[in-house]
Amino acid sequence: MAEVLVYVDHVDGAVRKPTLELLTLARRIGEPVAVALGAGARNTTSVLAEHGATRVITNEAAEYADYLVVPKVDALQAAYEAVSPAAVLVPSSAEGKEIAARLALRIGSGIITDAVDLEAGEEGPVATQSVFAASFTTKTRVIKGTPVITVKPNSAAVEAAPAAGTAEALAIIFSEQATGTKVTARTPRESTGRPELTEAAIVVSGGRGVNGAENFPIIEALADSLGAAVGASRAAVDAGWYPHTNQVGQTGKSVSPQLYIANGISGAIQHRAGMQTSKTIVAVNKDAEAPIFDLVDYGVVGDLFDVVPQLTEEINARKG
Repeated sequence: MAEVLVYVDHVDGAVRKPTLELLTLARRIGEPVAVALGAGARNTTSVLAEHGATRVITNEAAEYADYLVVPKVDALQAAYEAVSPAAVLVPSSAEGKEIAARLALRIGSGIITDAVDLEAGEEGPVATQSVFAASFTTKTRVIKGTPVITVKPNSAAVEAAPAAGTAEALAIIFSEQATGTKVTARTPRESTGRPELTEAAIVVSGGRGVNGAENFPIIEALADSLGAAVGASRAAVDAGWYPHTNQVGQTGKSVSPQLYIANGISGAIQHRAGMQTSKTIVAVNKDAEAPIFDLVDYGVVGDLFDVVPQLTEEINARKG
């Protein structure tokens, strides 16, 4: 069976969930070979093996932390040349898409971004994408070179599938461009204790109907009762009610959770583009004609200040 290269997203050896999802998808089209780079890369081996990686290629050079993107592209290209895979899968983060695009250009291959599913085809992997603000679903395959595909988080279930996970060191000579952009400082992101927005299985969002930053704790309380991430519409962010890092939409972050709860959000196309691929969508809005109701699986016509606290109370009661 052909091998599939999987780029590992990890933090000091802690593998992030989108990578484990990629291993599930990779097994549909071949044998996963994981590539882990940077500090702690060797510590990823056991987790990756538990989820299907037949081989784990690692390199812990300091360049990955000291410089931006290009060292990782150099390394992934070296792994590609060593493995000759049938496809290369990369998590669909901002950095992941840049790495994938640069790799595809270097190896003369086609690229598919933001896939939400992947299956084997007679002429190569076939990716499912949501396009035109998620108004259409397409089936796409690369017809030139080795497919380079970035996949959105929450596109597949994480499945344990123990494999050999043979550890291998990656030999690499960095290009001159690798040291062109140096990282001069880092500021740790403050932890909220909630899941990362783009990776969360449940997202609870608030919009214009929240009517002020002082009312967002209502949204946060519901999110915390569900172990969810908190999102916000562009209107709420532009008004200064919630940080831009939590914006869901075409000019914010795209999410695809198992459950998305929209509170006080009208459903403008800009917002829909960032959450329409959610598996189950629930909306609370006092306007029965709000466009969001054309999209939802379940809709509640009512004042969020009445509905959301009752929902939070009921969830907490059932948990207790």
